Amino acid sequence: MTAASPVKSSPLHVVSPLVPSNMLSVVCGQQALLKLENIQPSGSFKIRGIGHYIQKSTEKGCAQVISSSGGNAGMAAAYSSKVLKIPATIVLPMSTPSFMISKLKQEEADVLVHGEVWDVAHKKAITMAENKKCCLVHPFDHPDIWEGHSTIVDEILEQSTEAPAAIVVSVGGGGLLCGILSGLHRHGATDIPVVAMETEGAHCLRAALDAGKPVSIGEIPSIAKTLGALCVTQGVFDLKEGIQLSSHVVSDKQAVEACINFADHHRMLVEPSCGAALAAGYSGLIQGLKENNFIRKRGPVVFIVCGGNIVSMDNLIEWKKHFKIC
Repeated sequence: MTAASPVKSSPLHVVSPLVPSNMLSVVCGQQALLKLENIQPSGSFKIRGIGHYIQKSTEKGCAQVISSSGGNAGMAAAYSSKVLKIPATIVLPMSTPSFMISKLKQEEADVLVHGEVWDVAHKKAITMAENKKCCLVHPFDHPDIWEGHSTIVDEILEQSTEAPAAIVVSVGGGGLLCGILSGLHRHGATDIPVVAMETEGAHCLRAALDAGKPVSIGEIPSIAKTLGALCVTQGVFDLKEGIQLSSHVVSDKQAVEACINFADHHRMLVEPSCGAALAAGYSGLIQGLKENNFIRKRGPVVFIVCGGNIVSMDNLIEWKKHFKIC
């Protein structure tokens, strides 16, 4: 029996398509499916968890949203606030591209740029949200956010004709990963392994797993800025028990190559943060995990196409030149 969804009210996210990828199926050596979260109203999966969190907060009396974000979480908070007709202020690090700031303003949010990295911006947001009627929206670290993100598992298990052989996901602070782990537990599907992908310089999960606890990586030189959390949430350690989790780090160049390949094969733009997950297929990593028996089932390998806000044609051309990609 399928587990009931934890999201009871009318959600702000849409049910995203689960579609086959011919090219990734070839390079993976078995069927590859794409969960297209880049088509969400706010441009990424973030609307699932953050929309759910804000809806629950307004039911408790929240009258204003304060959020800190490198882009995708801020877009989700701004979109949710606009739909729910409450004001929102988004605190952004200086690394946020100007076009993202424009997008947030188009969603009728007030924007404050503060600090070089997300952690500094978030401390500012905490100070601003001391008013009890304000709702502080963390980009990834709250059980209600994970609960919202877990709906992606509900949909995958309903849409796929057979149980996935693995789920491949990009990891920043760990909110989406916590949602997937939570969803697998809720459905009793803990036999489905999870492949967690990061880029060098934004590898806070890998650092945490190596240390046995969440630790700060100090700085984020990676181009994948929306993976840019200095420290992964403790929630990953709490929820990963009983589930096979394989953590891998790819270069920025590999992530960008995956974005370019994905654009060629599927005619969609995604950012390097999303490219980290896709690189697991294009780089041959999935084939290696099959050979090592981490992936054992014959079902489809599901890639979470997590979002594509911080990308443009100009970005792809610039990154292609920078990394000397032919």
